[in-house]
Amino acid sequence: MSKKDPATTLPQIHHREIVARSRLFKVERVDLEFSNGATRQFERMAGGGHGAVMIVPLLDDDTIVLVREYAAGNHSYQLGFPKGLIDPGEDAIQAANRELQEEAGFAARDLHEIHKVNMAPNFFNSEMRIVVARDLYPQQLEGDEPEPLEVVHWKLSDAAALLAREDFIEARCIAALFLAQQWLKEQ
Repeated sequence: MSKKDPATTLPQIHHREIVARSRLFKVERVDLEFSNGATRQFERMAGGGHGAVMIVPLLDDDTIVLVREYAAGNHSYQLGFPKGLIDPGEDAIQAANRELQEEAGFAARDLHEIHKVNMAPNFFNSEMRIVVARDLYPQQLEGDEPEPLEVVHWKLSDAAALLAREDFIEARCIAALFLAQQWLKEQ
């Protein structure tokens, strides 16, 4: 019988407590004991909800749809893929099609969840599912954005120029671009 690797044994959670909250976030303190007996307190953004989706919409084999929207974190307008939360009762595909309609004015007949990403898993308990949307058609739903989003069409064959832009910097968008390109090669 082999000895269990301590690095694969999850720490025991002894106590969890919300130590701060805002309208959007909850900070949770977690008291942990590791398999070697070490104890630590960690703070993390408490997970909630049903996760989120980011959509890589394809008008054709070489044209993606991006949106430009205000990013409060760095007080700028950023170019990226449509994205949003998965609402109660929705799965990732349904949420992706809804967000695509709200943010970009398209619906899709063909949607594929291709990967899952997490931003800073040491501090956040949040999953974002990457969805490729094809066979698009015009369809608009009212969303919760405070202003209309600019819709931008971009050639995948010119991805290097997109990556060089100062307004296409969100790591999840960059990951989604590469994941979608790889997925498309495999199709």
